Amino acid sequence: MIGRLPTTLKINGVDRAIRSDFRVALLIFQAYNDPELSDLEKTWVMLDCLYENLEDIPSEDIEEACKQAVWFLDGGMVHEDSNYKKSKKVIDWEQDEQMIFSAVNKVAGKETRAAEYVHWWTFLGYFNEIGEGLLTAVINIRQKKNKGKKLEKYEQEFYRENKALIDIKKRLSAEEQAEKEYLEKLLNGEV
Repeated sequence: MIGRLPTTLKINGVDRAIRSDFRVALLIFQAYNDPELSDLEKTWVMLDCLYENLEDIPSEDIEEACKQAVWFLDGGMVHEDSNYKKSKKVIDWEQDEQMIFSAVNKVAGKETRAAEYVHWWTFLGYFNEIGEGLLTAVINIRQKKNKGKKLEKYEQEFYRENKALIDIKKRLSAEEQAEKEYLEKLLNGEV
């Protein structure tokens, strides 16, 4: 229904209660960024975090529960474009946390993290209305770099001065980190 924020998702004809607060969505995104978790584990984290009574969902309905969860997390959008999932990342909810909340709070006119509850879609609405500022400058530069477009002179200067802020850091698993450290020691003659 128009104007209603979903607090349930219909899974094969049955309404299933969900946790619709923005913090749950951000927790799910955090799990999807965790290099220690397999894709299957990430999916189970999503389902367990989002559905209030996951154990009540029959196993034959899990695939539909996943589809509905993704639909909810995408703000009710359906992406038919095959390039949607292949596009390079321009935002990292953890790395960009301070910039995101600063911009969202400005739009919301309040500290959203202090609110007891803010529906995920309301939070997305605030996020989508963010105007010019630090976050949009960072995202615009990331988008241009991802597409191989030339940065304007002022963007080049901003990038040079804020490379650590703009470049999305790749998270390494413990195994990958240990291998990296070993190679660094090897290159430095410490091994």
